[in-house]
Amino acid sequence: MASSRKSSLLNLTERLSISLGQLLPEGSSILLGLSGGVDSVVLLHLLNGLAPRFCWKISALHVHHGISRNADSWSEFCKLLCERYRIPLCIERVDIAPLRSQGIEAAARRLRHAAFGAQRCDFVALAHHADDQVETLFLQLLRGAGVKGASAMPVLSQPKISRHQLVRPLLQFTRDEILTYATEHRLEWVEDESNADERYPRNFLRHCLLPRLATQFPSYRETLTRSTRHFSEAANLLDDLARIDATGALNDSRLNVGVLQALNHPRAKNLLRYFFDQQGAPMPQAAKLDDMLQQLCSAREDAAVCIDFGGWQVRRHQGHVYVFRAFASFDGVQLWQGESILPWPALNASVAFQYTEGQGISLLKLQSAQVTLRQRQGGESLRTQSAGSTRTLKNLFQECGIPPWQRDRLPLLYCGDHLVCVPGVAIAAAYQASGTEDAVSISLTQR
Repeated sequence: MASSRKSSLLNLTERLSISLGQLLPEGSSILLGLSGGVDSVVLLHLLNGLAPRFCWKISALHVHHGISRNADSWSEFCKLLCERYRIPLCIERVDIAPLRSQGIEAAARRLRHAAFGAQRCDFVALAHHADDQVETLFLQLLRGAGVKGASAMPVLSQPKISRHQLVRPLLQFTRDEILTYATEHRLEWVEDESNADERYPRNFLRHCLLPRLATQFPSYRETLTRSTRHFSEAANLLDDLARIDATGALNDSRLNVGVLQALNHPRAKNLLRYFFDQQGAPMPQAAKLDDMLQQLCSAREDAAVCIDFGGWQVRRHQGHVYVFRAFASFDGVQLWQGESILPWPALNASVAFQYTEGQGISLLKLQSAQVTLRQRQGGESLRTQSAGSTRTLKNLFQECGIPPWQRDRLPLLYCGDHLVCVPGVAIAAAYQASGTEDAVSISLTQR
């Protein structure tokens, strides 16, 4: 019996070594999401043991949500555990209160991923396992998800909102295998009391539904995991079809309405979903997506279509669809003192300053007074050519095709009380650089 257990543990370690050795290059820096629960403790133990073999640099991040009265003791446990392994640990305290309307689980997950995104590493390792995969599939199906949602969690992924790749090394292992490993290695871990609360959907599946399912279908994990792979293949095929339909239709983060109108309803919905995904937008519910598609395709050419969903907006303008985060209120003034970039919350964007020679705005002329970024107040005008006439911003915006919802939120660069530039639109003739003089060019970039 003892030799069988050792063989099982060896297989677990070696299976992980083989799979991760193919995915993660030697010398990679890997940040582990360490909750203190058995799954993440086992993953920490495994990665720490394999790190010398692959020259991996292992660190850990513990997110202190403050939800449980035991949160402080969990943080202390993670601190002592990482000290024992001599692994660097960062403890990040977050406030879940502003996001409670999204649900505790969703809000905590969002805050965790935001904390991961702030760290420097090549990969973020998460301790999801085969049972988590099955639970996720059930939850997605119960929410009415399509094939992409039912694809569940990949071993390796690159979220659009993250600069790190996510890796889930334990997806090939069951909860029982992980518990056996932890017991045989005499590992210690903490228990989150909320894991026993069957009011949470995932806990209901884990404690009530799946044990009963196992009595009739002992291999349900393997078969349902196989289903997630089928769903993933189907989702990839739908993306391939959307890329074909999007040829020539996607330009500068906008989608041509005419292409949507020319497609049948299912293909148009598929293209719209693909467009949202490419822009990093959340996926609307099916009924909401149908309503969006109907409004976008049937509205009058001059209609101001604006649809709000999940903190985002969909708009139609001059035959194109735009999707972006809803704008925050902002009426401040930004002082520029030579920075290469300044945030511009009014458009969820940043203003970038690049130093050049002879192109853009003359730095010498900008030195005559304080330089600021301001929002439009109305009635502003610019003379863009020395021999030309003064043009109103309204006229310039129309000529450049600036969407109406951006016009009052674009940053205006002032030198003292003189309007110098509207990034991407025009520079006042009196401030334009020439020859080889030191200059700066300004652009607006979405965050």
